[in-house]
Amino acid sequence: QVQLVESGGGLVQAGGSLRLSCAASGRTFSSYAVGWFRQAPGKEREFVAAITRSGEVTYYADSVKGRFTISRDNAKNTVYLQMNSLKPEDTAVYYCAAGERGFTTLRGYDFWGQGTQVTVSS
Repeated sequence: QVQLVESGGGLVQAGGSLRLSCAASGRTFSSYAVGWFRQAPGKEREFVAAITRSGEVTYYADSVKGRFTISRDNAKNTVYLQMNSLKPEDTAVYYCAAGERGFTTLRGYDFWGQGTQVTVSS
């Protein structure tokens, strides 16, 4: 089992930045790919970014490419999502997830955090 706890969400104005953290405990964190997903009210959960076990390969949704950066520190069992140039449409609950398969779909992940709210005001 892997336990995931997100932090770093909050209220920010459009154009601002936030850095989300996903802290993991339990089994060896470096054995898992990690992804960030988000869910806005009334919408389905959608892929945002993912990173492989080693951190060498990353994936991004087109909507965040060039604005968001995912990274990981396996020594600290933590994955980060740096979000710059935030837009009101980025408002959502952001979830991190870990899994052996990873990539860009929900079914690639076995463990999920509780989420952290990000609100971007216009």
